[in-house]
Amino acid sequence: MKITKILVALSFLFAVSTAHAGEMTVNGSMQATYQSEPDKVTGNPLGMDREISFTGSTELDSGINMTVMQDFDDAGAFGDAKITFGNVGGMVDIYVGTDGSELDAIDDITPTAFEEANGSGSGTYQDVGGLAAEMGIGFKTSLPIIGTVSGQYVPKADATENADKAASGTGSADDKGTGSELVVRTALGDLPFVGSFLDGNNLTLGYAEEEMSTVAATNDRVETTIALTGSYGNFSYGYQIENIDAGQTAAGANHIVYRVDSIGLAYAVNDALSLSYNIMEQSQENNAADSSFEQQTDAINIGYTVGGITLGFQDASTDHANMVKDAKDDTRTISVKAAF
Repeated sequence: MKITKILVALSFLFAVSTAHAGEMTVNGSMQATYQSEPDKVTGNPLGMDREISFTGSTELDSGINMTVMQDFDDAGAFGDAKITFGNVGGMVDIYVGTDGSELDAIDDITPTAFEEANGSGSGTYQDVGGLAAEMGIGFKTSLPIIGTVSGQYVPKADATENADKAASGTGSADDKGTGSELVVRTALGDLPFVGSFLDGNNLTLGYAEEEMSTVAATNDRVETTIALTGSYGNFSYGYQIENIDAGQTAAGANHIVYRVDSIGLAYAVNDALSLSYNIMEQSQENNAADSSFEQQTDAINIGYTVGGITLGFQDASTDHANMVKDAKDDTRTISVKAAF
């Protein structure tokens, strides 16, 4: 709590400092897809996604830079927003707001030419990043040898994005409590003595806790992940493990524990064309249902980029889909995405 108060006070001091004239940029994309799902009864196979965000930046007299971000959802309503004070003390960025979460950004970082294995909806998986929709205070810094360190603290993980001069209700979201997370990204080539043998490889570690309920005798949601990614010539590779203890919202209830393994192998044919093969597996424990099997998705991806247009294709096949024994969920997806 003391750390939170200090960060809020610092944010106020930076906000009232004299600022130089800044600039505003607009970024976004539109995506159209055609999806075939042979194992389901489907209707119109055409779909669309649109994203737009406004980003502004300026500098304060103290040398600290300040950026603001606001994005919008598909319906045009306000989405995430974040204020970041960069280069505080010459070494750390501090932000207030929400734009995903530190763990959500690394929920599957294995390489792919288009989408992660279940990125087109083949199978349903648990993943890290349970604090993605929360208002929090976070930081990011770089440390010698260790690499990039980032974290976030959420005073109340009730998925409420308050307006200014407002607070969410004390009993919102079943009395959920606080949340926190930490991510460390290390370039193994920077390690002393052994770095020359590991150049081109990166190790990513993540941890998060989320208080699912303030009711006594309930377990928190706990997420951990470790990923090794790297490249050699035109090949890139990655292996990631995610463990998610879903926690409890009521005393005595089962808290299911999931393990998700992801593998990605990608090859860049040239600057425009890339291919990948991606695998995702999920097992579970502490479930009253049959847990003697694993959900597995295998996907082939093709990506082609020309100018601001990206063409993507995925053929994905899932066994024991959605953790239902012998269920199938296959998808074939064609995508056209334009960025601006």
